[in-house]
Amino acid sequence: MKIADLTELATRNLREAILRNSLTTLGIAVGVASLVAMLSLGVGLQQLINRRLERNGLFDTVLVRPRTGFNPAGQVQRNRDLGANQSANRNADGGGAPRREPRDSDLASRPLDQAARQQLAQLPRVLEVYPEFRFTGDLRFGAAGHLTQVTSLPASASSNEGLEGMQGHFFSAPDSHEIILQLDAAADLADSQHLQPSDMLGKEIILRYAGRQPLAPTSADSDARDRAASPDDAALGFSIISSRISLRIVGLVDAEAIASGASAFARSGAYVPLAVAEELGVVQGNDMGEIVRNSTGAGGRGGQHYTNLTVKVERPADVPAVEESVRQMGYSPFSLLDLTRNLRRLFAILDLLLGIFGSLALAVASLGIINTLVMAILERRREIGVLKALGASDKDIRQLFFAEAGVMGLVGGAGGVALGWAIGRVIQFGTAYYLRQQQIPAENIWTVPVWLVVSAIAFSLVVSLVAGIYPASRAARLDPVEALRYE
Repeated sequence: MKIADLTELATRNLREAILRNSLTTLGIAVGVASLVAMLSLGVGLQQLINRRLERNGLFDTVLVRPRTGFNPAGQVQRNRDLGANQSANRNADGGGAPRREPRDSDLASRPLDQAARQQLAQLPRVLEVYPEFRFTGDLRFGAAGHLTQVTSLPASASSNEGLEGMQGHFFSAPDSHEIILQLDAAADLADSQHLQPSDMLGKEIILRYAGRQPLAPTSADSDARDRAASPDDAALGFSIISSRISLRIVGLVDAEAIASGASAFARSGAYVPLAVAEELGVVQGNDMGEIVRNSTGAGGRGGQHYTNLTVKVERPADVPAVEESVRQMGYSPFSLLDLTRNLRRLFAILDLLLGIFGSLALAVASLGIINTLVMAILERRREIGVLKALGASDKDIRQLFFAEAGVMGLVGGAGGVALGWAIGRVIQFGTAYYLRQQQIPAENIWTVPVWLVVSAIAFSLVVSLVAGIYPASRAARLDPVEALRYE
């Protein structure tokens, strides 16, 4: 049977019982609509979380830390110690190969210094490398003071989501003596002068902090006595002095945390440019570790050492390659993608469950297809007998019923996608209205991607064809003599 004849017969048969076929198609549409509505909600929530994290700059950054291992005796083992041990092993074996290859736990900690920062910046697909300075500071405005955490921000943080809705502006230059205050800190200082927080913009403020000052050189006699006790004591350490700097307030933010480095979710009351924080020479928590590191001869003498460095890459897809390069350099990388793997697995399970529940309605609709086509066989026995008497094969009869089932599935799938889209829009409108009533910014929690539209229609078509297998086979087995005698 030609395709044109097959299409004409299938269309005519569907029009003859238009009410019954329309109700069956509507059942398919409802099943597909429930499937599309549930999956679009799951996809929308996943995209919402991804957007929030990407706008915070957390998906395209890699946190780099020194990697310190321990030898079997439980002692910290450095690069130079590892090399010495390998040489000793070769000598003990008569110049042969070392006894064993070093494990990751035996690998030494390379210091994160300026040279390492420059080396990381030269890696492919790396946009910038910067440290984070986080310290306690005392903000002084007139006679009022406010003790808070101060965090450095690089110039690239100007597009951070945490700065959306900021009063004022971002730093005018990377090294400008300016400061951005968290709204609570600004309100605390403004209350002492009977001002509004917004009145603080453009005013000068004093930041007091604990600064580092190198130790003064010792005399020859005292140096000799010191070296008798320890050869390193005279060259290590620093003095902690009270320091201050005048900064101009250029912005007020309501966000309690601005993701920019290792302390992505830690609360800060003030933010200063990264270049300014580097010049301050503030005392940080890793300073004691730096002294201990220098006392063991690891990491060299002098220079700036960092607890961690943040590597910003071109796009999130480049993170795994950069992480591997960082490991090859002897450092320990970490990215938020490592944590979100479990989150994505959770969303995959959620989408699967939502898809199963949505498919149940489509499975029920498939029973309607079977019922409709079986009833069509009983009503069209004479027609089937005449077709077979005129030379139609069993294959032609099967194709005819498959075509009818496929048309119902295709039309029902397209209508279901449209109905599911309408349901999603209603859910989105209701959610946005509720959030606005609660004075919360509305978010898009629903989306229908193209792959979901195509998959839903294809799935509806496949289910309809599967449901048409039994009626088509039954119609093909019908004996034309018995069919005509029945009439």
